Amino acid sequence: KKMQEKMKETQEALKKIEVEGISGGGTVRIIMSGDGDLKKITFDDALLKESKEILEDLVVAAAADAKSKLKKKTSEEISKITGGISLPPGFKLPF
Repeated sequence: KKMQEKMKETQEALKKIEVEGISGGGTVRIIMSGDGDLKKITFDDALLKESKEILEDLVVAAAADAKSKLKKKTSEEISKITGGISLPPGFKLPF
């Protein structure tokens, strides 16, 4: 029972995490929540003069960066909350 409560607490804590994905030397920034939702995308004004393809590639790269950072941050948070205990098989993260 305590473990179930701990897992629920962990999932709730993970939803509150936010990470920033960056590409193009900071010209594209994406904020992603702990459950994988995109919260915000910002572009440097200089990018608006670039081609559509470059902008699309930079958005994809920033999203990949955010997802990678989210994975790392999630692992760190789970370790902190569970005291290093491995998650049970089938435990679903919120994203």
